[in-house]
Amino acid sequence: MRSIAKIMTTASQLWPLYLAVVIGAVATSATALLTPFVIARATDTVVDIAEGRGGSVADLMWLAVLLLVVALANSAITNIAGYFGDVMSVRLRTILSTSYYRKLLRLPQRYYDNELTGTIISRLNRSITSITDFLQIFANGFFPTVVTLLAVLVITAFYSPWISLLLIIIYPTFVWLTALTSRKWQVWEKQKNDHYDISGGRFSEVIGQMRVVKSFVTERREADSFHQHYSDAVVLTKQQSRFWHSMDMWRRSALDVVFFVIYAIIFWQTATGQYSVGTMVLLIQLTSMARQPVTSMSYWVDATQRAVAGSLEYFKVMDKIDEPNNPLEAAPVARVGWSDDDPVIEFDGVDFGYSDSDELVLRGINLQVNRGERIAFVGESGGGKTTLVNLIMKLYPVTAGVVRVHGQSVAEVPTAALRREVGVVFQDASLFSGTIRENMAYGLGDVTDEQLETAARRANASGFIGSLHDRFDTEIGERGVKLSGGQKQRLSVARALLKDAPILILDEATSSLDTKSERAVQAGLEELMEGRTTLIIAHRLSTISSVDRIITLREGRIDEIGTPAELATTGGIYAELLALQGATSKADKAKLARYDIVR
Repeated sequence: MRSIAKIMTTASQLWPLYLAVVIGAVATSATALLTPFVIARATDTVVDIAEGRGGSVADLMWLAVLLLVVALANSAITNIAGYFGDVMSVRLRTILSTSYYRKLLRLPQRYYDNELTGTIISRLNRSITSITDFLQIFANGFFPTVVTLLAVLVITAFYSPWISLLLIIIYPTFVWLTALTSRKWQVWEKQKNDHYDISGGRFSEVIGQMRVVKSFVTERREADSFHQHYSDAVVLTKQQSRFWHSMDMWRRSALDVVFFVIYAIIFWQTATGQYSVGTMVLLIQLTSMARQPVTSMSYWVDATQRAVAGSLEYFKVMDKIDEPNNPLEAAPVARVGWSDDDPVIEFDGVDFGYSDSDELVLRGINLQVNRGERIAFVGESGGGKTTLVNLIMKLYPVTAGVVRVHGQSVAEVPTAALRREVGVVFQDASLFSGTIRENMAYGLGDVTDEQLETAARRANASGFIGSLHDRFDTEIGERGVKLSGGQKQRLSVARALLKDAPILILDEATSSLDTKSERAVQAGLEELMEGRTTLIIAHRLSTISSVDRIITLREGRIDEIGTPAELATTGGIYAELLALQGATSKADKAKLARYDIVR
């Protein structure tokens, strides 16, 4: 019941529409209840005419007209309520989807390290569909059922208390038996959802990396794996459905026995003259109206259980802790009191692990970076280079110690203000579908064509952009698939130039490019680094040699700090890499690869 209450609370802002749907449903039920009375009266009139006890054809025609009026009213009310129901459903989906999306935008980076993109999307679609369906069923089914039942119980009690008593016993018993059955059903439903989530996550990964799949000829393996998850879901569904329907057969059989007794009472009392034929018809129709909700209860409980299962997954995400001071929730800040003094960046006794149970990735990091410095980080793959720059942008909270930017602790400063101070060029250009203009101006307000031209020229991108038919309005496809690697990286550099942040982080953007593209991108990077405090995750020794200082990392600790000239003679990591630069043996090449260094 707690899950249902949370669902209802989520939809509380739609109460005017929900109320309209409920009123429409109740009115529909009320008009439906009039029909048996009119038919009962018409039946008695026909009997009276046939037996010569009075009545007239005119009376029957007026009753027929009344039936038409009731039917027309029922149709009109049903469609009006249906309109409000459709609007409510779409608005509810909008509320749930938007809330879920905003929540995802507020969650810390750590959440995405543990989730597949396709799983997140699959969970969104399934959960919201189940919740929306439940609320529609609840509005359109629950309230008219209550009205119908109450009316039927009152009317039948007037004619026969025994019939009302049997109907009163049926409902709670049937609901109780159905609820007992659904407990086991929900276990299977959770297992099925896990298969759907895993397969959905893999589906998204494969579609996003189809070139890799095709190049390694793994289409069959991916298809078989995907099919296996759905086959497992089929097996679970067979077990789930066999159990549910076998139990439902027993429930319905018990129901059939109870209604047999009710019909027997009606027929016997009519035969003994206690009821007229019209009254018998009335009671039979009312009893049938009372039976319909019972037989539909399995469907309602099924929808409710799906909503509960879906809402548990939905609210599990919604209940996760937001990223502190995240841009969506933090109050707007006019200005942060940044310090103009050195150091620009400071690590003070920083330890970091991805979770409390994990081994520390960084230990005892103490480092100061001054204004305008170019710093390169060198170390083994997985040694903490990327983690260091992620801590600067507050993508993860430190386990111990303090990271400061412009004299402010990154844990305390508003996240949006902090990240505006940092420009990033990733090793992967990370573009979006859309136009070149949209990607260059991403995260910014209005950007003029003149600003775009200047940034493109400085990033060495104006040449290829000028050769395109629509220039800055050229569509580049998903993740920039229509552009070459060098072109994408030059757009990434231009984007960072437009942001014009005083701190620059480079996850060496040229390491995976050919020589020609590398030169073009490197020229843009030199423009970008001019006058900025730059941190470089080094992948090329040629880049390392031109920095002010090199920081070498070994097993999560700072091993050496010094200029390229100083570290070239210490016998440490950098000196070892220099010695290996011209090496040709497999062992030496393996050592270079261990440090993420390419030639």
